[in-house]
Formats: sequence, C-alpha cells, structure tokens
Amino acid sequence: MVEAVSTEEFTTGAIRRKPESFEFVKFRIADSVARLTLNRPDHNLLNEAMLREIADGIVFAGERDDVKLIAIDSACKVFSGGVDIGEYTTQRVYQMLEAFHAAFAAMLEASKPVLCVVNGPAIGGGAELAAFGDLVIATPKARFAQPEITIGVFPPLASTILPFLVGPKRALEIILTGEPVTAERALEFGLVTRLVPEAQLDATVNELVARITSHSGPVLAMAKKAILGGYGLPLREGLKKSMNIFLNELYRLEDSQEGLRALVEKRKPNWKNR
Repeated sequence: MVEAVSTEEFTTGAIRRKPESFEFVKFRIADSVARLTLNRPDHNLLNEAMLREIADGIVFAGERDDVKLIAIDSACKVFSGGVDIGEYTTQRVYQMLEAFHAAFAAMLEASKPVLCVVNGPAIGGGAELAAFGDLVIATPKARFAQPEITIGVFPPLASTILPFLVGPKRALEIILTGEPVTAERALEFGLVTRLVPEAQLDATVNELVARITSHSGPVLAMAKKAILGGYGLPLREGLKKSMNIFLNELYRLEDSQEGLRALVEKRKPNWKNR
C-alpha cells in the first residue's frame, strides 16, 4: 500500500540535465527564443525523464540573458497524451510526481514568458502543460481534457489552476465529467489566447514571437512578475506589489530609461536588455 506523501516530501536534488543530452525534448535557441519541442512519438506520453527535460530546459532558458521568450510545441500530431500510465506504480509514483511538479513549477516561476503551441489533443498532464502557458495558440485540431476522474483519480495541478483560469464552476465541469473541451470552447473559457486555422499557425506564432521579442527582455520579465505576482491578492495588496516592482526594480533598468528617451526623441528604442 502506498503511504500518503506531501509535495514537501518530494526530493528536489535531481541532477539537472544539459539540453544537448535531452532524449525526448528538442531544445534550441535562436532569435531570442528558446524552443522546446516535445518529441516522444507517437503521443508524447510524459514519463519522468521527459518531465525532467521539460523542467531543466525551462530553467536553463530562464537563466539565459539572450532568451526573451520560451516556446513549447510538439513534433507529434498530439500535443501530449498525458502521463505514461507505466509511471503510476508503487515504485515510480513518488519520483514521477516530483518530476511532474518540477516541470510545472518551472513554467510558473520562469522569468521569461512561456508560449504553448497546441495543434492536436492535449490530454491529462498535456492539458495541464498547456494551461500553465502564459500564452496559448491553438488550432481547431486542439482539444483539452482532464479524464483522470474516469480512472479513479483527479488531476492535482488542474484542480488548482483551472479555477483561476476558467472559474470554479467550469473547472468542476471539466474535471468531474472528464469530457474533452473543443478548441473553440477553450478560447471562450480563456484556456486559449488565440485560435487560428492550421494553415495560419506558423505565421501567427512567428508574428507573435517577433512582436514579443522586439521588446526589452528584462521589462518582459518584470511585466510577467507583476501580473502573476499580484494575481489572487486583494486589489490593494496587488497594486502595492506592482508599484513596488515598477518603482524599485523597473526604473533601475537602462532599458526603461531608454524607452522614455526614445519616446521623447520620436525614435525606435535601442534595447540593451539590462
């Protein structure tokens, strides 16, 4: 019998993998973007090794000064079919859950914005992976489902984040029924930020990436910090936290001063990314 365990008991001392040694995630950096492409055919089922590669890739990208944005997409027709059922064994469950937690904590805590590109089913842990993206571009081929209830469990991360994203009643419906959500409904719910035809996917992603990476990297990071850092706080506390970041962190950047000078001088800013 498996004894109860809390997330605080998970070990966090796993050795970080270098991107060049990744087996299930293609990692590359170009034009200020770190791209993580899920590549475990045929369904990108998440095992411990793949989850740790996702976590390590995001942490690595987050530490790079030349990276402004992290993009996660798939080399398969499926974005991700969820956690590999073979990981749910008495011998493996603790390590797998720790790796699962590490991947999503990395997405949430990354200083860089995270973009998820979904052009196929995102099921279980795959749907949670998409939900933790700061921005999500999807096509009509995408669908999102948390079917864990049908096998006698519930999705712990989705149970936490979905109420914030879609409200408690819709979160209850998604999790308690286990039924898939179409891309169109996901857009309506706020799980997806942009829904585009598959033929326009690459162009839309490239346009959005180009727009975001044209801005100052440190300012992008501070904007994300201000938005997510104040989320869930009472309005007055959130405003105080945001103003503290603005006055005591943002205004110390060279780029914030350069942006103001460029506005006055009616020219394009020359970002130093510092």
